[in-house]
Amino acid sequence: MSGPLTWTDALEPIDWHELAELYRVAPLATKSPDDLRKAFANSMFRRFAFDGERLVAAGRVLADGVDVAYLCDVALLPAYQGQGIGRQLVADLLECARGHKKIFLYAVPGKEGFYASLGFRRMTTAMAIFEDQAGAVTRGYLAAD
Repeated sequence: MSGPLTWTDALEPIDWHELAELYRVAPLATKSPDDLRKAFANSMFRRFAFDGERLVAAGRVLADGVDVAYLCDVALLPAYQGQGIGRQLVADLLECARGHKKIFLYAVPGKEGFYASLGFRRMTTAMAIFEDQAGAVTRGYLAAD
C-alpha cells in the first residue's frame, strides 16, 4: 500500500473494466463490466477503496431498507489482503445496512472464518438456485445432495 486508501460509494470514478479484473484476480468470479455497472447501480449500498488511482477493493449490499440486506461481491486485490482492508470494507457495509432485521451473505469457500469473526453465523435452512448448479457444487457453494 502506498498510502492511506480513499474510500467512496460514488459510481462515477469507477472503471468497470478495472472492477471486472479485480473480481477475476480476487478470485471471486468472472463478471462483465456491464453486469457489474448494473449490479452496483441497483444496490442500495456500495463501497470502493482506491490506493491512489488503483481500485483495490469493492463490495455492495442489496437491501429493502427495513427487513433484509444481502452483503455481496466483496472483493480485494490479493496484494492487499491480510492488511485489515477487507475487514474495514465489510464493517463499512454492515454499518450502512444497520437497522435491517437480517443481513445475509454467502462466502467464497474457505472464507467462512473471516465472516464468522465479523459476527456472521451459519444458517441451517439457507438454499439457493444457481444458473450453473453443477458448477456451484464443484466450487463448494452448494451441497451435493
